[in-house]
Amino acid sequence: MRREGVFRGRPGAQQLARVRDAFNRDRSLFLGGLLLGLFLFCAIAAPLIAPYDPVTADASSGLLPPGAAHWFGTDQSGMDIYSRVIYGARLDLLVAFAGTTLAFIVGVPLGVLAGFYRGLPSEALMRVTDLIQSFPLLIIAMAFVVLTGQSAVNIILAIAILNAPIFLRLVRSSVLSLRERTYVEAAICAGNTEARLLYRHILPNATSGAIAQASVTAGWAILLTAGLSFLGIGVQVPTPEWGSMVNVGAQLMITGQWWVALFPGLAISFAVLGFNLLGDGLETRLGNAS
Repeated sequence: MRREGVFRGRPGAQQLARVRDAFNRDRSLFLGGLLLGLFLFCAIAAPLIAPYDPVTADASSGLLPPGAAHWFGTDQSGMDIYSRVIYGARLDLLVAFAGTTLAFIVGVPLGVLAGFYRGLPSEALMRVTDLIQSFPLLIIAMAFVVLTGQSAVNIILAIAILNAPIFLRLVRSSVLSLRERTYVEAAICAGNTEARLLYRHILPNATSGAIAQASVTAGWAILLTAGLSFLGIGVQVPTPEWGSMVNVGAQLMITGQWWVALFPGLAISFAVLGFNLLGDGLETRLGNAS
């Protein structure tokens, strides 16, 4: 019986050792995933873990400091900051994921085509991307949102327009290198059509850098969303959004109400940190795999 217990305990010890080795090898990937998993949990379970309605104002409870009743305090309207930070994860993560996904869906195929079919159309497409990237991105985003309207959908579109050229360039540079590889020439000699060649041989090997970049882009998207709201041209109060909360709290820090801006600011910082760590981990993992 004793030997059987030892035998049964070995797989658990081996699994623990594997987890420890994986953590040491992919520490950035693990920590980034942990941070983002926490924010995703907050976004999904917001109605269960938020003690107050995020948009309910109570003038008699305005600007209360952090305490037992309000863990993060309240703003000048009496809205609970902890509940608003929790619910704010929903909007900020949604905008970041949606904008980055749309940019990825647009930029990656265009990058594959621009890298494989060289010529006038490819050069014209690259000049358009040069034009977009020659302007300050925040200025373009501000102009787009002002012209189209202050809504989450328009912010998502702005993020997609600004980041699609990044994915296009990354994938195009990879395809320019891949199309000269021996296995691509062998696939052509084997009679593969261009569509099959692009889908089965070029695309899977050209997207590793874009996948890692997607995580960094999502972090930048959160900063852009918060920046637009901070400037007053993004999501408007009382909708819970981290940037607009920082905008409201920044005006109160002078008079000593530091908690109104601090906690949503920390949420922005940790969310961006999580995306950046995840991007670093994915870059290392995908680089080793290739």
